[in-house]
Amino acid sequence: MTDSFIELLDPRIEHADEIEALSENLGITAVTASLLWNRGMKTPEECSRFLKKEVEIFHDAFLLTDMDKAVDRILKAKENREKVVIYGDYDVDGVTATSTLCMYLRDKGIDVGYYIPNREGEGYGINLSAIDSLISEGNRLMITVDTGITASDEVEYAREKGLDVIITDHHECSLSEEGRMLLPDACAVINPRRSDCVYPFKELAGVGVVFKLLCAIEQKLNDLSGLRENYIRNVIMRYGDLVAIGTVADVMPLIDENRLIVSIGMALTDKNPRPGVAALLDIAQGGPEKTQGKKARRRRKMTSSTIGYTIAPRINAAGRIGSATRAVELFLTEDEFEAQAIASELCETNRQRQLLENDIAEQAQQIIESEFDFDRDLVIILENDSWHQGVIGIVASRITEKYKLPAIMISFDGDTGKGSGRGVKGMNLVEALNSCSDCLIRFGGHELAAGLSIDRGRIKEFKKRINDYARANLNPSAITSRTIVDCELRAADLTLSQANELYLLEPYGVANPTPVFIVRDAAVIEKTPIGSNRHTRLTVEKDGVRFTAVYFGITAEELDFFAGDHADIVFNLDVNDFMNIQSVQLIVREMYPCRAYLEELYRQREIYETISGNPDSDIFPSVERNSVIPLREDFVNAYVYIRREVRFGRNRLSLHSIERSIGGSCYAKVRFIIDILTETGIIAAAPVELPEPNGCCEYFDFTLNNVGTKISLERSDIYRRLLKLR
Repeated sequence: MTDSFIELLDPRIEHADEIEALSENLGITAVTASLLWNRGMKTPEECSRFLKKEVEIFHDAFLLTDMDKAVDRILKAKENREKVVIYGDYDVDGVTATSTLCMYLRDKGIDVGYYIPNREGEGYGINLSAIDSLISEGNRLMITVDTGITASDEVEYAREKGLDVIITDHHECSLSEEGRMLLPDACAVINPRRSDCVYPFKELAGVGVVFKLLCAIEQKLNDLSGLRENYIRNVIMRYGDLVAIGTVADVMPLIDENRLIVSIGMALTDKNPRPGVAALLDIAQGGPEKTQGKKARRRRKMTSSTIGYTIAPRINAAGRIGSATRAVELFLTEDEFEAQAIASELCETNRQRQLLENDIAEQAQQIIESEFDFDRDLVIILENDSWHQGVIGIVASRITEKYKLPAIMISFDGDTGKGSGRGVKGMNLVEALNSCSDCLIRFGGHELAAGLSIDRGRIKEFKKRINDYARANLNPSAITSRTIVDCELRAADLTLSQANELYLLEPYGVANPTPVFIVRDAAVIEKTPIGSNRHTRLTVEKDGVRFTAVYFGITAEELDFFAGDHADIVFNLDVNDFMNIQSVQLIVREMYPCRAYLEELYRQREIYETISGNPDSDIFPSVERNSVIPLREDFVNAYVYIRREVRFGRNRLSLHSIERSIGGSCYAKVRFIIDILTETGIIAAAPVELPEPNGCCEYFDFTLNNVGTKISLERSDIYRRLLKLR
């Protein structure tokens, strides 16, 4: 049943009195109190501090190793009027870090520019040709953001050419074969992940490291001038929105400093967004905020989901299939018209990215289904010469999410491939790549996301070596864990006030996940394709109350539920704001058949298997046996449905969809229909094994046979035996 593949944490089951006490003490619902309990806050004082964000403090920036050296070198550049360049990465973290540092240094009167490599032509990290170009432009100091920690050779080259380098990064450091940390020989290397760094919080994003650099410079300037200003407040109020965007987009844990940074940054965006952010939000959310002759449209409340699903994809798209410098220009501009133009461009680029992504994902899916050996390998590695290098990382994420296995997508240009990988908890992807580093040209990244370059001739060995590592270090049972659900909700809990109260727990992210709920035995009233049939909108009913639910990334054809079905729905609770009217909306994560349907399904399977194995069996009452014998109209309806779907290119169909085509829900009857149509040669049906989490959805691949003449069903031995049961 549903409970076999979800883990329900609902503390109201065993701690009802404590939850009720928290609810009354804090003036919040029992549902919200339960969420706080699940996150470790079990007293009114702990809950209050969490809600008011009083737990977190900003740590001393100078605890970061080499921070003093970096500050001194930057201030020296200011004093000597040296030309400075920022070398950034092309993802959201790198773009926000580049923009933040560029604005700050310009505000301080420093002659500063920026450079972000082209993903398609140059790839990740620092490259020698870029260094030559930057030196020729007269730069004397290069500051890297969100990159550079493994660029020892490139930094040495720059130093020999007279270009000083400061590294700011947050990725894993390189290690020698003996496990010794290897760092570039730069003026300063600031990275909280350095093994010799005493900074108490290791989970800063790249833009978070830049934020600490700005705080340190401000502190030093205050000390030199004798001022006693709140330098941290000055920095966070000026740049907190960008730091928040980069932190959420890079999927950093929203605890400690990150929680405070993101909370302040989102509040700043709500109150007074900078032109670029405002333009991006307005266009992505349906056009300009004000429309002539109409009531002003209220901009939606800024949340971590807004960053993750609205802002981040459009900024990332610039670096993936365009130029990331356009995204930097969006954040730097103070001109609203320029901001609108760039934002429109980024939204269009994102649409192109989506088309590319879907095309590559479809190709990847076909390869996995036909070639990947799930019994042997634990890492999915796919390669192709035509895949766009800027999109393969997103597809790798989708593959990992679907199969719960590490995935690496590689795009070749000639004999050199550039790859993006996504990992799973239980195996550090960077350590896995390090175990076969002799197969790679270069690699780097995080525990759960990494990039690499490889020669075509090393692919076969690389696949073997990393799968050997995975078999030795990854427990498959640990990565097929059940869905964690916070609470079970009734219809009475699905209110607008409850949905709005959830904002108290923001920002959501790693270590403070968006609350996940379940509602059981909800009736499906209607399903409608939306978003060019990429998503599905549902009307569902529970206890006589109807709600709207949206299932993103699942088409109406793929969703094997129909009007009249009852489902257990796992979802996030959301506020839909349309035309200034707010309503409750369920954002579906998973849907499962309800208990009653599954019980009947298992009973029907038993009937089918018993009658198939012993057609003369009288175990079942005659009325039971009669109910599974197809009528002539059942054959007609089922065949017409199968024929229509196959002719539209949808050969793979679920038994449940065929049940619905004959106007009922009878597994045994449908199985007999398929058996009989197959036996008579009207169709061919091959069962398909798919990794369905509930273990009950059965699919067949259908082919229509050109029989030429009318075929009598009585030719089927199966059908004749069934008729004898009447």
